[in-house]
Amino acid sequence: MNHYDDRPASSLVDLHGRRVRYLRLSVTDRCNLRCLYCWGGGGMRFIPHDDILRYEEMARLVDVAVESGVEKVRLTGGEPLVRKNVLHLVELVRKRHPAIDLRITTNGTLLESHVAGLRDLGVSTVNVSLDTFRREVFHEVTGRDFLPQVMAGMEAVLAAGLSLKVNAVALRGVNDGELATFVDFARNHRVDVRFIEFMPMGCGTRWNDANFWPADDILARVHDLADLRPVVPDKGGRGPARLFDIVGGQGRFGVITPMSDHFCGDCNRLRVTSDGRLRTCLFADREYRLRPLLRHPKLGVEAVRRVIALANRRKPLGFRLLERMRPGLAVAERRMTAIGG
Repeated sequence: MNHYDDRPASSLVDLHGRRVRYLRLSVTDRCNLRCLYCWGGGGMRFIPHDDILRYEEMARLVDVAVESGVEKVRLTGGEPLVRKNVLHLVELVRKRHPAIDLRITTNGTLLESHVAGLRDLGVSTVNVSLDTFRREVFHEVTGRDFLPQVMAGMEAVLAAGLSLKVNAVALRGVNDGELATFVDFARNHRVDVRFIEFMPMGCGTRWNDANFWPADDILARVHDLADLRPVVPDKGGRGPARLFDIVGGQGRFGVITPMSDHFCGDCNRLRVTSDGRLRTCLFADREYRLRPLLRHPKLGVEAVRRVIALANRRKPLGFRLLERMRPGLAVAERRMTAIGG
């Protein structure tokens, strides 16, 4: 198998001049939590097993992405650690692409026992989705009493020397009373804590004006809790997060603003769902089916490469889709666990 240490400049450039450098690859749509903002639509139907990409198929998609200039791959879910032998996929990707920046997003409930394996396979960063430090609120939001397991997982990540990012969905009336706790966690640990504005995703979304907590309001309150110094973006661009060093502290605090201050002009990512559907924009429901091409005896990766390039050329500006969103309805019909975040 060829390695791609000398990667070309990205061939994935859309009509707005944006270059793709980042692939989010969903490992599974299964999850062991039932978070209110993901599962607001009632019935829980999972993708049939035969329709889920095999690990070798996922690795072949990563091959295509890296050949096209992708430099960072994030494994997501659902909850990626619920899929059997998921470290085999991590190993496949690492062996084929030793220089790739490989990361994982998890809810943290199964993390502790996987940290050593992730570290040994060269995963650079672990993102943990955590909306509260209060056990009773965690149970209310997720439907499960797993907060101690999440805390143990984060402690293991820090002890292993991996980078840790904590992502909290900003929910007015749910975790707006815990801002000081999150700031203190960032102050006392080598972590990035980021609050993400609640997005109206999925049929039956619970998003509304009452529970939407905008980033400007969050930052105004954080400035009363800590001395913040803006982080200057590196040459790769600022990404979706506005980050601040906590003066005198170990970590950083940030906000991600898909609703109030879009970052579409800097978007450098594509998403592939666990059933092999390419989404060029989180807010766009148009998907491109890659699995049949991968499994076709004659088409294979060459056809996948062409479809990805053509689809990316037409990649939309997500904020324009938000502008057309009708009150009370989701901007996209597919739920976040099926998309991969």
